[in-house]
Amino acid sequence: MSKKEEKSQPAEELVKVNKWDGSAVKHALDDAVKTCLLGDRPQLKEQFGLVNTRLALCALAVGVAIMAHAWDFTHPFPESRPVLLFSVLAYFALMGVLTLHSSFREKGTFAVAVQKDKERERLWEASSDMRKYDDKYLLTLSVRDSRNGSKRREQTSSKSCAAFIDQNGIVLDSQVANEVNRLYNSLAAEKKDK
Repeated sequence: MSKKEEKSQPAEELVKVNKWDGSAVKHALDDAVKTCLLGDRPQLKEQFGLVNTRLALCALAVGVAIMAHAWDFTHPFPESRPVLLFSVLAYFALMGVLTLHSSFREKGTFAVAVQKDKERERLWEASSDMRKYDDKYLLTLSVRDSRNGSKRREQTSSKSCAAFIDQNGIVLDSQVANEVNRLYNSLAAEKKDK
């Protein structure tokens, strides 16, 4: 192998995490699941609808705040009172909508992918949860046919994060991949049975 070929092949990067930091562990495992789910399956294309909705709500809120600031700068306070009142109320409402969106629609979803076949389109979602002082990593993989509005099917795995991270804090991608493949295959088998 020549040196040029060695440089062109990306080395598999090991992810090291502070295993006592629950938030860092959860995010590292989420990244490993997302990489496994989307990297190993070329038929799945990532969809950014949830992130784009959150980004649009935040951009609107920032736009309202900038408008209020600019209006107050050009028209000093007594004159700008109605605009400031509207801006404060609009900002509060947008933050409320953003909170509801994050709490009820996203629910810990970190990966959304679309699988388009000849006859139908499937929407895959991966979400996770890990409580503050708990070692259990709850991974949920769900699938829904988006064309005919069929029922959402999901598979859940609850394992200790020690099953996916070694003593040195290195994320074991092979263990994560085994679990994701198990969940994915069980959902794929359910689709074929029906």
